[in-house]
Amino acid sequence: GIPAGALPRGPGALRDAGPGGAGLPPGLDAPHGPLRRPLRAEPLLYLGTGGGKLLLFSLATPSSPEFLRLLPIGATRPVSAILPLPSVARVLVLADGMLLLADPLLARPVRRLGSLRGVAAVAASPPASSQSSCSLAVAVGKRLLVLDLALREADELEVQTREIAAGVEGISALAWVGEDSVFAGTASGYSLFSSSGGAGQRTDIFTLPESAGAPRIRPLSGGQEVMLLVDNVGVVVDQSGQPVGSSFVFNSRPDCIVEVFPYVVVAAESKVDVYRRRNGVHLQTVPIARRGTGVLTVASDGDGSGGEVVVVATAYKVFCYRKVSAVEQIKALLRIKSYTEAISLLEEFESDGEISNDMISFVHAQLGFLLFFDLRFEDAVNHFLLSETMQPAEIFPFIMRDPNRWSDLVPRKRYWGLHPPPKPLEEVIDDGLVTLQRALFLKKAGVDTVVDEDFLSNPPTRADLLELAIRNIIRYLCVSREKSLSPAEMEGVDTLLMYLYRALDLVDDMEKLASSQNSCVVDELESLLDNSGHLRTLAFLYGSKGMCSQAVAIWRILARNYSTGLWKDRPNLPGTDSQETSADKKSGEEIAAIEASKILQATSDQDLVLEHLGWVADIDQDLATAILTSEMREKQLSSEKVIAALDSEKVGIHQRYLQWLIEDQGCEDPHYHTSYALLLSKSAMEAFHMESNSGEKNDKEIDSDIQFIYSLRERLQLFLQASDLYDPEDVLDVIAESELWLEKGHFV
Repeated sequence: GIPAGALPRGPGALRDAGPGGAGLPPGLDAPHGPLRRPLRAEPLLYLGTGGGKLLLFSLATPSSPEFLRLLPIGATRPVSAILPLPSVARVLVLADGMLLLADPLLARPVRRLGSLRGVAAVAASPPASSQSSCSLAVAVGKRLLVLDLALREADELEVQTREIAAGVEGISALAWVGEDSVFAGTASGYSLFSSSGGAGQRTDIFTLPESAGAPRIRPLSGGQEVMLLVDNVGVVVDQSGQPVGSSFVFNSRPDCIVEVFPYVVVAAESKVDVYRRRNGVHLQTVPIARRGTGVLTVASDGDGSGGEVVVVATAYKVFCYRKVSAVEQIKALLRIKSYTEAISLLEEFESDGEISNDMISFVHAQLGFLLFFDLRFEDAVNHFLLSETMQPAEIFPFIMRDPNRWSDLVPRKRYWGLHPPPKPLEEVIDDGLVTLQRALFLKKAGVDTVVDEDFLSNPPTRADLLELAIRNIIRYLCVSREKSLSPAEMEGVDTLLMYLYRALDLVDDMEKLASSQNSCVVDELESLLDNSGHLRTLAFLYGSKGMCSQAVAIWRILARNYSTGLWKDRPNLPGTDSQETSADKKSGEEIAAIEASKILQATSDQDLVLEHLGWVADIDQDLATAILTSEMREKQLSSEKVIAALDSEKVGIHQRYLQWLIEDQGCEDPHYHTSYALLLSKSAMEAFHMESNSGEKNDKEIDSDIQFIYSLRERLQLFLQASDLYDPEDVLDVIAESELWLEKGHFV
């Protein structure tokens, strides 16, 4: 919050309702008594003078109060207090120790209420909307009385008097709070009486020091709490007299106190001070008159819980001040770039419930744009993220110049018109740097500016600002991806996010976005990524959009470039652990084959698979086999075309594909069974031959070869026993001259 004693740089909580005050009618003496605004729909103001006159003003237009009527009550009767009593259609006046009653429009002469003399203080019970009655607490001599007033037929007023305390000396201040709590102040301290408990129901709250001034009591919060004044300290208590919350420490001893929620307004020493009701923070000082011109009197609507106007009377003038709305206060602070004060004020208003959630979001967005154009990009995005109503499309003009694919999505909001229309980042930064240079020049000339001191003392470079801006917009767009957006908005967010990643060459982020589920528009990105050489990202993007042919074609190009050394390896796939060991890392060529195989394993496009099978097989035969035997595709490939397309030198692929057809797919084609048996036989013979010529191998290598040959021959033997669909003569012709005696024995 704004520190105590500091004046806000904005308009404050109160603003003069017009160009001047309302002068008193000619010939009238200076105001002496209080002024009161009645609790009624018609905005009327009562003013009492030291010369025994009542004045009535209309506040229908607070900027120009209208004098309505004057009612003399006696030249020797200075007015001490005025209490509107709307429930009984009267206005109570305390003048020269007597209680007088007037009609609300001062159309008839005043009438005396009872025969009481020497009344020191009076207080009215809170109004009850459904009753035509009210009660008054009256201090007379050492007695505390209650007068019950009831409105009868023909506008007659019935009055009943009862005593609730006796022997109480020096009561000079009273306040009636709640149903039956009457607070009384004397020179020695404050006490609480019950209006319904009879005599003797007294509770002393606390005593006052001898040096303390006269007691003052002010109901707060619509009568739920009471402020008890001790010199310049206001102690807040509840209806039972127990302290609640924190006390108010005023700049000087108040002459008069009123509440205009959420503020407490205090008049003293020719000025009016405004404090926040919730925490007692001083917000504003309004000079009213020259020092020594008399006591100021201040009033507000009724109990202050819903008032909008504060009226201040000097010796010769009445001033009306209207409560400045939360929105106006924040707007004024933002206009002069007092961001810290505006944020603090927004938080206070939010805590007090004075501002709607939509307006809170509006202010955060407005604040974000102001900070953005002040080159404070991180703070700006922090406020953008706090706005629940701001749309991601509002950021698009900072990234891509209009007109573009998403121009129609950008809401034409101007907020409060405190910032220029959004424009490309480079222009924002260039304009901001010009402003910064101008501010530096003015500072050297001794002229104060509103430019951030951190910028002035350590001016940033254009490149640093551009990177900072891009990184923070990236942060905003990443959060926006989690929101519920329209398809068009989502396309804009993801596509522009890719633009920004590319601008900073954040390759890992580009590939992560492109390879995940995304809404990027390929038409907007393919030329950009191709020209900048980000082919891996483009391949991932094609793959995520189901553009398999384009994606695999790029992986083929990348594999060729990696193998010829035109490109450096990128050993880690997006999302993999960078801490893996060197032995686990894949070359760029292998990664290209892996990514292509992922696409080829899922597609049912037979021509595409067979077109790219060869180069994948050249890199990794296991991947090629996985492509051919994949169960992920909706429609399996034609076995005839696959076998026809297989390279005759890729025996391993051919063999494993036939094994898959026979064992997993249940193929019963004798031709395939025979081909598989022949391939197994030839492999076993070659392995046996290689093992017999392994004289230079060590024992470990020899053992490994023996295990391999054993496994291969075992598979051949099992197949020869299990299948009866192959051609035994063809197989026997192949192994007849070999050392495969067990296999040949199968045909004996």
